[in-house]
Amino acid sequence: MKRVLFLLMLASAFITSCDKDEVTNDPQTGTKPDELSVTGEVSGTWAKNSIVTVKGDIVVPAGKSLIIQEGVTVVMDTVAKPEFIVHGNLYSVGTKEKPVKFTVIEAARTVKYNFGRLWGGILASKTCAELLLDNTILEYGGATTTEASTSVKQGLYKAASGERVPALWFSNVSGKLVVQNSTIRHFGEDATYIEGGSVIFANNIFHTTGESGGDAINLKSGVNADVAYNLVYNANTNGLKLSNVGERTPQLFIVGYNNTFVNNGWRRPSVKGGSIWVEASANVELHNNLLVNCRFGIKRDTKKPEDNRSVFTNTYYYGFYQDGVNQFQPSSEIIAGTNDVISKTAGDNDPKFVNFPLGTAKDSNFDSNWDFRLQTGSPVLGKGITNFKRNFANGLTLNGQLYKSPEPSTYSGAFNVK
Repeated sequence: MKRVLFLLMLASAFITSCDKDEVTNDPQTGTKPDELSVTGEVSGTWAKNSIVTVKGDIVVPAGKSLIIQEGVTVVMDTVAKPEFIVHGNLYSVGTKEKPVKFTVIEAARTVKYNFGRLWGGILASKTCAELLLDNTILEYGGATTTEASTSVKQGLYKAASGERVPALWFSNVSGKLVVQNSTIRHFGEDATYIEGGSVIFANNIFHTTGESGGDAINLKSGVNADVAYNLVYNANTNGLKLSNVGERTPQLFIVGYNNTFVNNGWRRPSVKGGSIWVEASANVELHNNLLVNCRFGIKRDTKKPEDNRSVFTNTYYYGFYQDGVNQFQPSSEIIAGTNDVISKTAGDNDPKFVNFPLGTAKDSNFDSNWDFRLQTGSPVLGKGITNFKRNFANGLTLNGQLYKSPEPSTYSGAFNVK
């Protein structure tokens, strides 16, 4: 009987050890993954539902990968203000119900730190081949570099002290970057700054980014990108900044479609932009985008204009404020597209959102109760086109999984009828 009981205990232990959801002790630290405190080099897997405290700059070494599973909360130390350096691969894969979250202690998530600056950002070097953010939240970062910053010592981003780092920087022209179903909020500078790669941004929310400058999606030379179904609210300057600056190969080519831009550009101290900015020979295709209460229409740098092959169609404009409507009007700076919907009178072309007060103050904080889906009978319905090509309709493969840019829709903006 003792032998039988012993064998049963062994079998039970074996079954438990094979449970994929088991939390086991880390062999190096002796702690459980849900109690990890990290600094320096990291790789492997951060188990789902873990809490990982980052005490100093961390680095995914070249040739290695870090997988962050659903429900993981990554808490950045607000004193050390760490940077997250990626020389290898990073796969952050949450779910709608259990997103991965890069954040700070709860006490620091206040209006006082509305524009973060409490940690650095995710900075991916030229050796980072694949970076995936799926159902991931990045918040309260954008710290200023110093001479002691790892990014400065390693020559990353702008490689100088005094620079405010973005939430996400990616630089490998041969690499692959997918950001989908994610949220970037409360960052002091650019939300993203992309200097290379095959790129998909889809179904994301950007809000409250850029205290005195900065764009939501900032694309440079070396990038081929599809940007679709994103909501950008209250970016300091532009929802999209598109520039071939850097003259890397390939030339910047973006297909941006079915995005919604709301209340952008009003905190910019100069007049550089306020919705979408194009410059410096960027090759741009923009279709089915919805601009609501933004400071300007799609705007070009007249001294360094976009590539003459660029195409602009089916932009739908709404302005509650007359000064915004005046700055939607086509000119040498404001680009007139084919089949645009635009008027000269404030209040025309109400898109009929389910729940967003159109008279919301220009610089209001984001309200998670707002609903930017369309009411039945919205005039935005039927204003989109679908007869254009995407860069990655056939998808990009990251970590063995295929990610496709979504199909365009026959409405303007990021959201359909409720």
